[in-house]
Amino acid sequence: HRAGTFNCRGCDLPLFESKWKFESGTGWPSFYDVIKANVGKKVDRTMPLQVRTEYHCARCLGHQGHVFNDGPKPTGLRYCNNGFALNFKPA
Repeated sequence: HRAGTFNCRGCDLPLFESKWKFESGTGWPSFYDVIKANVGKKVDRTMPLQVRTEYHCARCLGHQGHVFNDGPKPTGLRYCNNGFALNFKPA
């Protein structure tokens, strides 16, 4: 991947470093880590019988996606992001 950050499309806050991006096979941009101070999380109960963790931009509260526990090492997490919610900014 090119060096840089993936930023919130709504307010340009950096959310992910490009080195954290990986191919998850889902068709969605996926990352195994986030810039923690820039991402908020909350419980999402919108799907019956499934409780998920939603994450959003900490500045503008724009929805980014959901986080799952099936990602690669070192975190074991998969931040599954809405591609339209991100802008790439080269380093």
